[in-house]
Amino acid sequence: MRSWQGGYRGLIPQEYLDSLDPARRLDDRFARIRDADWNRGGCFVVSGADGRLAGFADIGRSRDADSDPDLAGEILAIYLDPEAWGEGRGRALMSAALRHLERAGYAEVTLWVLDTNIRAQRFYRAAGFSPDGAVKVDTSHSFPLRELRFRRPLP
Repeated sequence: MRSWQGGYRGLIPQEYLDSLDPARRLDDRFARIRDADWNRGGCFVVSGADGRLAGFADIGRSRDADSDPDLAGEILAIYLDPEAWGEGRGRALMSAALRHLERAGYAEVTLWVLDTNIRAQRFYRAAGFSPDGAVKVDTSHSFPLRELRFRRPLP
């Protein structure tokens, strides 16, 4: 949640960011790690300098209807605590996720990013991703989130 609160400040309503409670999502996150299908995805975590959880990457088969789920993997989520930004932990997390997706047999990987999140887009471009032209609007919150799909080949 801290990554949402730091990364999305000024991009989505502050009232929503202020209402986020990390404790409410913790059990859900642990369940995703415990129940991960490591043959085709998984969930990676990275610690901070103090040994606490600094971030995670959740990966798996592509959820997109126009992608072959046997050939396209997806980075479902990748977040890092703002206190760990600029330390190389995000790059290490991305590298681990991409290596695992490649070993799982995927030929390419996609991810979705908020269209106004320029910082994240720079990070993804540095990791070899580029927009493929697909756009969607997430309406699962009380406000719309316009997202762009980024894609890159593996390896």
